[in-house]
Amino acid sequence: MEFEYVPGATPLDPDEAAGLVPVHITTQAELNEWEQANIVFGDRWAKRQKKQELLDEGFVRDLHRQMFNRTWQWAGTFRCSNKNIGVDWTQVSVKLRDLLDNTRYQIENHVFDEDEVAVRFHHQLVLMKLQGVSRAIP
Repeated sequence: MEFEYVPGATPLDPDEAAGLVPVHITTQAELNEWEQANIVFGDRWAKRQKKQELLDEGFVRDLHRQMFNRTWQWAGTFRCSNKNIGVDWTQVSVKLRDLLDNTRYQIENHVFDEDEVAVRFHHQLVLMKLQGVSRAIP
C-alpha cells in the first residue's frame, strides 16, 4: 500500500504499515477517516470508565489501545522508531512518566485551572508522539 503524504505529515514506516488492521484502506484520507471513527470509540470507552487514576501509564496505554485498536495492531504500545516529530523512541516511557508526574503536581498544587492543565497535557503528549498515529494532527 502506498500513501501520499501532505507536507509535514508523519510517514508510516513499513513495520507500522504492516500493522494496519483494516485491509480495505488504500488512501491517506481513508486512513484518517478510519482513525477518527476509532478515536470516537476510544472516547466512549473512556467516558464509561469509573473514576480512577487517569495519570497512570497503564491507563494512558489502555486509552491509546481503545482509540486505535480497530486501526493498528500496535495500538497501546510505545513506538520503536524515531519520527519526524516527537522525542527519541528510547525516551518515550521516561518522558511520559515525567509528563504524568508534572501534570499530577500541577493539579495537586493548583498551578493552572483545569482547562489549562488539560490543554498543556494534550499538547505535551502530542509532541511526545507515543506511537505513529498522529498523522491527522499537523
